[in-house]
Amino acid sequence: MNRPVRPPKVVALGGGHGLAASLRALRHVTADLTAVVTVADSGGSSGKLRDEFDCLPPGDLRMALAALSGHDDWGVTWREVLQHRFGGEGPLAGHALGNLLIVGLWEMWAGDPATGLDFVGKLVGAEGRVLPMAAVPLNVEADITRMVEGKEWHTSVRGQARVALAWGRVESVRLSPPDAPACPEAVQAVEDADWVVLGPGSWYTSVIPHLLIPELAEAVLSDRIRRCVTLNLESQAGETSGYSPADHLKALGSYAPGAQFDVVIVDESSAGDLRELDEWVTGQGGRLLARPVRKPGHGAEHDSLRLAAAYREAFLGGE
Repeated sequence: MNRPVRPPKVVALGGGHGLAASLRALRHVTADLTAVVTVADSGGSSGKLRDEFDCLPPGDLRMALAALSGHDDWGVTWREVLQHRFGGEGPLAGHALGNLLIVGLWEMWAGDPATGLDFVGKLVGAEGRVLPMAAVPLNVEADITRMVEGKEWHTSVRGQARVALAWGRVESVRLSPPDAPACPEAVQAVEDADWVVLGPGSWYTSVIPHLLIPELAEAVLSDRIRRCVTLNLESQAGETSGYSPADHLKALGSYAPGAQFDVVIVDESSAGDLRELDEWVTGQGGRLLARPVRKPGHGAEHDSLRLAAAYREAFLGGE
């Protein structure tokens, strides 16, 4: 008699729209799902709240909760509430209502951001858990090389919003403070996981930062954990201008020396030489899945069901 296959325990790392895309797909594959979210956002509503209340930036956390919200009327309504932005020109203009709710709950449970997020998760009927990657707000710093009139110029850029739009080639990124403590619940979730998913998303400001926190990186790079990388559909103006799929993976690999990426998912129509990517992945002992995961008619948007099928093949196809 065949025993039913247990749904895999999956932790998805990232932030913003990229993480939301992977979560919308992953929830079709497993209910045992945790999002570990970057906390380096420095712009918009999140940046303002971070500066005023000295708190974690809530925006990417809010987006992850919205991506996991229930599909019933209750969950859909509260998802729209979380995402609602105030208009006008007053002090609340541009703020997302969900950001204010999250920060308010953090004030009630001072020093315990995970509890506040769990309460919002219950409110929206989230199918999974959302956690910050660090216990304190972070800043991303990048060393950039620019070519100006045939000469190389080197500069440093600080802040997620500025790094994301920086013109030039990113040579390296780091976090400030460099010794930031990881969120303990996030580390535990990774240690308990069967699979960790990295990407898609802003490569240097949402994906790679998870590998710059020592405790979290140690858990993610453990030999016991299987790792799946979801590559972006296109390069991102600023951060990864001109990057091929292989360039993305090599950049990620430079912050995970010696680690094997067990499965790499790429859209089969992605620009660039997929043979080079396949050679790099298989040379590292991994498996490349080139599948149609792009949403038809939406150039840079993943299709949730197609991406879910790729994840299902990645996690369960070899069993």
